[in-house]
Amino acid sequence: QVHLTESGGGLVPAGGSLRLSCVASGDVFTIDVMGWYRQMPGRQRELVATIGKGGRTNYADSVKGRFAISRLANRLTVTLQMDKVKPGDTGVQVCSAQGVCGFGGSYYYPGPKDKWGQGTKVTVSS
Repeated sequence: QVHLTESGGGLVPAGGSLRLSCVASGDVFTIDVMGWYRQMPGRQRELVATIGKGGRTNYADSVKGRFAISRLANRLTVTLQMDKVKPGDTGVQVCSAQGVCGFGGSYYYPGPKDKWGQGTKVTVSS
């Protein structure tokens, strides 16, 4: 079993910064792609940013130049540095993992939306 645990959410004023982290644990040796999505009430989750294990990144247009996604050296922790935040960034930030390889060679969650964490709430005040 694989768990994703997010942290770092909270209340931040517009123009401020916040740093989110997501740690993968359990039967996980490598993860192909990790990412962050935003969940708003009554709306589908929308992509914020993803990063492959080789470091290739992808960002939503709305966050380009303001957010930075990175993975720690162990490749099982992903962070999202949120700078110059706006009220429109408010929502629950949910961590995702795609292409998880377990210690015994098992392969889980081949799709980009197969595995999620519980989320961490971000509120940007105007």
